[in-house]
Amino acid sequence: MHKMNIRVYYEDTDMAGIVYYANYLRYIERARSEWVRELGIDQREMKENGLVFVVRRVEADYLAPARLDDLLTVETETTQLTGVRWILEQRVKRGDTDLFHAVVTVVMMTDTGHPARMPANIRQLIH
Repeated sequence: MHKMNIRVYYEDTDMAGIVYYANYLRYIERARSEWVRELGIDQREMKENGLVFVVRRVEADYLAPARLDDLLTVETETTQLTGVRWILEQRVKRGDTDLFHAVVTVVMMTDTGHPARMPANIRQLIH
């Protein structure tokens, strides 16, 4: 499991003073990107070789609000990995309290927009 901390800034909040719902998607995207980087996967190099990760599906549940200056933790873990699909669970927490939960399906595509199998070396790093 990968964990990444994020602080809530004023720009993250809406008129009610809580984190704007779309920002949770940004938080989990950053956490996935950092995890991929820490695993040793160079997404720039992948793109130069004609492959990119693409989010195909997100199932999201908003459980409780986060507010200005909260310190949040994004937890990310793989739940399924095949040659064509990477499914992750991601949670945004404040302490022990779950604020947001998502199931994210990531697939591999060519830089021309065609589906592609995930290379074995990348699957090994993720697994």
